[in-house]
Formats: sequence, structure tokens, C-alpha cells
Amino acid sequence: MKKDFFNVLSVQEFIEQLHAFSPLPSHTVPFETSAGCMLAEDIIAPEDLPLASRSCMDGYAINASSVFGASEANPAYLESVGDIDIEKPASFTLQSGECAGIVTGGILPEGSDAVVMVEHTESLGAGTVEIRKSLAPFENVMLKGEDATTGNPVLTAGTRIRPQEIGILAALGILEVPVNNAPRVGIISTGDELIPVSEKPVVGQVRDVNSYTLAACARQAGAAATTYGLVEDNLESLKNALENALKDNDVVFLSGGSSVGVRDLTVGAIEQIEGAELINHGVAISPGKPLILAKCGNKAIWGLPGQVASAQVVMFVLGMPFLRYLGGDVQAFDQSRWASKPAVLSRNVASKPGREDYVRVSVSEINGKTVATPVLGKSGLLKTMLQADGVARIGADSEGIYEGTTVDVLFF
Repeated sequence: MKKDFFNVLSVQEFIEQLHAFSPLPSHTVPFETSAGCMLAEDIIAPEDLPLASRSCMDGYAINASSVFGASEANPAYLESVGDIDIEKPASFTLQSGECAGIVTGGILPEGSDAVVMVEHTESLGAGTVEIRKSLAPFENVMLKGEDATTGNPVLTAGTRIRPQEIGILAALGILEVPVNNAPRVGIISTGDELIPVSEKPVVGQVRDVNSYTLAACARQAGAAATTYGLVEDNLESLKNALENALKDNDVVFLSGGSSVGVRDLTVGAIEQIEGAELINHGVAISPGKPLILAKCGNKAIWGLPGQVASAQVVMFVLGMPFLRYLGGDVQAFDQSRWASKPAVLSRNVASKPGREDYVRVSVSEINGKTVATPVLGKSGLLKTMLQADGVARIGADSEGIYEGTTVDVLFF
């Protein structure tokens, strides 16, 4: 086993190593079951949407020039030539000074370019309609092709499909969509001190937490997670567990065994796996500096900290974005796209230059200000994660952040 491979990368350098892995292949699914998936290819509109200009309101179709300057004090008077059925286009063309009754979704007749809401009109009888509002061309109108234009992309590759994306797919009659495969993730916990959650610990033992929190993180990132139970601190056992998990998964997260110490066997186990390549051991991040990354083909092996809070923070900052990236989200590492909120720091927080610190914070509203309060505690304490709403990043070039500084809180 190599003893000198502990080589600390910056967070950005580590992310560049992650981009060497390819997003997973795609498959086709019915559009109605695609919610939560990532589009693998652009979706091209097969037709205009809408097919013709349609009304957004109940009211009257008009030519905007016919009501120029109209108001409550100075209404315009138009002659109605009939009502437009919603299911078919009008058979007539509006002339100057004419209007036609129309309902929401009705197709505008030739000669019209706007719809006046019924609230701004009054029928005076004998076909005369009083218009008490002026309109701009195309006001209250859904223009032909305004949602989608034939032959142009309506959704782009890398889009996560939400109910609203399913809506436009339905509107265009697109029955199947290509989506990236969801990453398959194997979770392994190591440590002779660990016992199953169903057992009662004695002094010197702790229940296995990481298997369950890491699996939950993976599922939250859109992956399918499988836990492989506990593995003793033994080189052969660890090697066999990794090989077993690699058979059925795209990524294996192993917690524990990443620190530089005599009982830490992850690096040695990886080096004994045929085709596996150790990429790096060490990232300039706190918590999580001893992070391990290896690959076997396009499959990734991560060695995460064994401390429960540290493992969860590293998973949030790097592991979950990596899973979203494999699932087709090419911008997964762009923190500006994450759920976040600016907040004022409640106290000074020190940091060491040369590493990125992710400080757990709770967020509250105090005297009309959004305040981020650091949740301080040891990396083995679960309550720091329970009390925190997210993390605030301290850059590698900083010695800390002063009280009163505005920070972006990245929400869990």
C-alpha cells in the first residue's frame, strides 16, 4: 500500500476530477412517468403551441387601433358581429370598428390583434358594445407559437422534469422522452466499533448511522441507493465488500477508513481491486479533508469520513452534486443554482487559509433581518446537523468572516 499518496487538492481541483466521469447513459420513458428525471436530449417542438393566436380572457376580440384612447370618460363604441366558438376558428374577418365576443382559449379572428376584458365593456343592445379601456396590440392574447415553435427546442438536455415540464410535453403530444439513468449507489460502513441499529450498544460501541443518512442523501439527489451493511476493519473484508458493491452500482460511498492512520484500510483495499485507480486522497475542505476518490472504469469509489456530521456535510457539498451530475445535471456543482438565502452572520467565525470551510448555521428572522447563527460542535455530534438549516461557505483565501457580514446560506 502506498504511504505517500495523501495529496490535498483544492475543492475546485477535486470537482474537475469528478467531471472526468461521464454522465450515465439514457433510456426512454413515458412522459407521464418522467417527473424528477433529467432530460438526456433536447426536446424539439413538433408543432407550434398554440397553433393559432388565442384569447387569454373572456371579452371581445378587437383591433387595438379601434379603441385607441378609450377610457371610462371617453369610451369607444364598436359593433359586435357575433360570438366565436371555442372549438373552431371564426368564419368571418373583423373590419374597422367591429368586435366579436370571445371566451378564454378562443381563436382570434382575422383582423383582430387584442382582447378587451369583459369587465371593461358593456353591451348597449342592438349589437353595440361600449369599450372603456384602450389596449396595445397583442394584449390579453397568447400568440401563435408563443410557448413553442415548430423545429425549435422547447426543453433542453439537462433539464430536470417537473410537473410544468410534463405539462408542455402533454400539450405538444410528446409521449416519450429520453432521460438519463438514475445513478445506482452502494453504501458501505466500516468500523469494528459499529453495530446494527437494531442492537443495543455497550461502552465502546455505536450504532451504524452513516449507512442510513448517506442512503437518504443519495435518494434525495435522485439516485437509487442500496446499503451493504457493516464491514469489519480488515483489508480482505473491505476489498470483498467493495468488489461486491461495484458489481451492481455506479458509485460506492464508503464511510470510515479515510483518515491517515494505521487502521484506515480503504486505500489499500482499492489498490487491490482489479482495474481500480486511486485518483486522490485529500481535499482542502473542512469538514472532510481526508476524502478519497477512486475509479474503476466509469464507476466511482468515495472514501468518506466516518464522523457522522462530517460525512453528511461532504455528501451535501460534493457527493450529492456528483450524483446529480451523473444523472444528467451538468450544472450540478454550480452553487449559485442551489437553494440559498443571504443572511447576516451573528458572530465571528475563524477559518484557516488554504481550505474551504462549510460552517453549519441556523437561520432566523431577528428585528427584520435574516440572521445566520453558527452551530458549533464536534464532527461526531448529530445535534449540529439537527440544529442547522444549511451551511455557509468560507473561501480558501479567507481567515474567517466577521460578525455582521452577509453570507449565502446553502440550505440542506
